[in-house]
Amino acid sequence: MRQQIIDLIEKRAQQCVSSSRVSIRTCEKIEKKKESMLSRNAEMIKVKAKGRMDHIRKLEEEKEAVTYRVHFQYLIQQGSHIYMEEEVEKRKAEFYKGILVDDMEIIPFQVETINESFKTSMEEEWGEERGGGFGYNRLKAVQYAERWWNDHNPTFKKFDVDCTNYISQCLHAGGAPMRGYPNRGKGWWMRNDNWSFSWSVANSLRIYLPASTTGLRAKEVSSPDQLFLGDVICYDFQGDGRYDHNTIVTGKDANGMPLVNAHTTNSRMRYWAYEDSTAYTPNIKYKFFTIVSDDSSASKSI
Repeated sequence: MRQQIIDLIEKRAQQCVSSSRVSIRTCEKIEKKKESMLSRNAEMIKVKAKGRMDHIRKLEEEKEAVTYRVHFQYLIQQGSHIYMEEEVEKRKAEFYKGILVDDMEIIPFQVETINESFKTSMEEEWGEERGGGFGYNRLKAVQYAERWWNDHNPTFKKFDVDCTNYISQCLHAGGAPMRGYPNRGKGWWMRNDNWSFSWSVANSLRIYLPASTTGLRAKEVSSPDQLFLGDVICYDFQGDGRYDHNTIVTGKDANGMPLVNAHTTNSRMRYWAYEDSTAYTPNIKYKFFTIVSDDSSASKSI
């Protein structure tokens, strides 16, 4: 089983840099990635992939399932601009009598089932406040995003769907003050084994950012090219009005468009549109938020 998975990973890495579909196990996700890159005059010029088995489970007689992870490193060239994108996929392979019969990505994005009582009106907010705002250190937010993109900071609780928890940690590392404890439906905070909905739930953070009037605040802009490093993008994959995912801007490509870091599917320097994601649908909607800083000396152009 192990060797068959290794062979499959190697074929997928080769597919990334191949100009043709040559395998019966062609990965549609990789083809979507290549199409997305072609549309912005970019290409993967070198790809490394390394797998790690997590668990083997017997499904029924002579049938087994293996969950594993693959760490991809894509060296991308866009004109004279070269950068490294990384991603860690969680996958499941099924075997019958020891022969690989199916392989699929474990789709990480799901509707969070927390019973939210989150308030869309910020007038009732209260708690730990430090004046009207704060000086957002974008460099520190990005440095944190880079340090922990594929790891878990033990200072904070980890969630199965961890994207918003990770983004909140990045914003806090940039100086955003927590406030609202202990009311989970108000403010933005995490303390010990408790947290606000806005800290950990994608749709709640999307509501909180433009509505907050003190501490962590954000302004919605109309297009991704208006964002700076340390800003936030929110994703509604189904287009149903409930946002499922958040990312933080950590770089720009040769066209000045955002590259982002994220958790759940751990990614760094990924193109912002997520057109290669298994969660992507034609109905996808985005929200673009630039963090409001009261420190005029805080650079937006890092």
